[in-house]
Amino acid sequence: MSTAEQHDSPGRRTVLRAAVAGGAATAAVAGWGAGAAQAAEPAGARRFDADSPRFTLAVLPDTQYLFDADSADPAPLRETFRYLAADRSEANIAFLTHLGDVTEHGTEDEIRRAAQTFGTLHGKVPYSVLAGNHDIASSTDDQRGDSAYLREFGPRRYASMPTFRGSSPDGYNSYHVLRAAGREWLVLALDWRISDRGTEWAQGVLDAHPSLPAVLTTHDLAAADENGSAGLSGNGQRLWDGLIRANDQIFLALGGHYWPPGRTVLTNDADNDVHVHVTNYQDRYYGGAGMIRTYAFDLVRNVIDVETFAPWFLARDPGRRAPLEAETLELTGPTDRFSLSIDFDARFAGFAPVVRPKPRPASAVMPRGTVAYWRFDASGMTTAPDGRPVADGAVVRDLSGHGNDLTVGRLHAGGPEALTWSSDHHPGQPAHASLRFDGGKAPDRGAVLRTGARAPLNGERFLRGYTIETFVRLPEPFEGDHSWMGILSWEGRNGDAGKTTGWSPLEPTCSLNLSPERFLQFVVYPHRQDADPTSWSHAVPVGRWMHIAVVNDGRRTVMYVDGSKIARNPAAPSTGIATLGKPFVLGATQFDERFEQGFYGWIGDTRIVDRPLRTQDFLTPFD
Repeated sequence: MSTAEQHDSPGRRTVLRAAVAGGAATAAVAGWGAGAAQAAEPAGARRFDADSPRFTLAVLPDTQYLFDADSADPAPLRETFRYLAADRSEANIAFLTHLGDVTEHGTEDEIRRAAQTFGTLHGKVPYSVLAGNHDIASSTDDQRGDSAYLREFGPRRYASMPTFRGSSPDGYNSYHVLRAAGREWLVLALDWRISDRGTEWAQGVLDAHPSLPAVLTTHDLAAADENGSAGLSGNGQRLWDGLIRANDQIFLALGGHYWPPGRTVLTNDADNDVHVHVTNYQDRYYGGAGMIRTYAFDLVRNVIDVETFAPWFLARDPGRRAPLEAETLELTGPTDRFSLSIDFDARFAGFAPVVRPKPRPASAVMPRGTVAYWRFDASGMTTAPDGRPVADGAVVRDLSGHGNDLTVGRLHAGGPEALTWSSDHHPGQPAHASLRFDGGKAPDRGAVLRTGARAPLNGERFLRGYTIETFVRLPEPFEGDHSWMGILSWEGRNGDAGKTTGWSPLEPTCSLNLSPERFLQFVVYPHRQDADPTSWSHAVPVGRWMHIAVVNDGRRTVMYVDGSKIARNPAAPSTGIATLGKPFVLGATQFDERFEQGFYGWIGDTRIVDRPLRTQDFLTPFD
């Protein structure tokens, strides 16, 4: 990098999915993009959860000093790639993007060594690379023709990646489409000097995928002062005027080339924010040592959490790290570790408005064998404005017609706020309503909904199996001690049913609870066996709705969370439920026939069927 460039730095780790641009590629390139778009994740790839609302995009800035003639050392970058592959499942890493200046001189030898190093990541984490001014003849734009860079990092390299969708005819610009957080995202990787032809191609990609949020990556975009305040460079201004400002899809733009790192927020033509970031660590110890920046998207909290660190240094024995390694392994200043608050639904509303499913009538979700179905909209109860208390004595009708109506009552110190009506609901829930419970300990408080003394459900034994479903949301922040709070249960003591093998004869015969670690616990005392087979989930999230289903086929019980079978389902035989003719309850669990704390959070539609259902037949279908 020349002296004039020393205040610009390549940037962040960005990952988002790109869409397919129909006729954008040449005949040779089009074949690579089209087939790869349908390819399955490579067999050797670490598991990535495309439906989780949390995922990570990794950004790798200038690595040029690691590939600098005979002083090259690819070891730091190999360690970065090992880290990304090993941590892909844990951090839910969707993608890696390199911001250019892969090498120092762009020679065939440097480019080849860099390409071989990138080969260690191939098939494990999808990625994009773009040319910086040190990778090609810096006086040229993307119409430069053949180069060592193009031969190694042209579109042929990405053809097998499931995210790759195509390149510009010259091969120097490309785009990827990733599926993350249940939707598709577009990543544009643009040459360090994109031509008018290249800009026209990029506009065509955006036009072909008008509903995809887009992340634009390039080498020369913005520069920052020592305080981290960034402004567009000359080339960045050209990109802003010619592409970014008029395309509301582009919400994040990432560049390298200059140091120190910095950021700014610009307002586009749609009056929306565009986050512009520059990052580069080649001025740091060991040329940055393959340092990466991670963008952790959280669509529940509506934030992107940004961190910057060097996996090569982190992999070292802490006791044997050199002083400069210890100093550089993680950067925690305000330009390298921060959070962006983005209301994703609102920010994307102009080009991808959220289409909420319409409510479904009760008649559409009561399959054969439905013994009880409760919902909290006008079809099931008298509703109220959001946040208004639901009075003691209020009735929630059993829409199955079997007479298992629920009646509201407060527990102990539970005041009016212990149970309120809410329009909040799971996106896939048939009814667009729920109840908000404010139970807790010290003092014990809460609210419960109980069946009447003669309700058929009280003594139902379910010998042919059963499916119990409900929708639950835990508050964020999850404040206070709510360990072992109950979600639903049958009243009574299992000892009174003749059960002798459980944790205590005083606990009820069937209950769904939450442990101190936020593990769901479904414990059942079967009608037929003297046992208490218990299912345990993982630590469930706060701040977002989840669907919980417990399915018994007459032989054993399996719990599902959001349509996924959990790991800790017991193999022990379990036939029926040892009910005692006592009420079924939403909102708490008894011990020794006494309620203590009540549930803390939201409960939505709840349904009980007297046979096992398939996941596609749940209240919200999972295929």
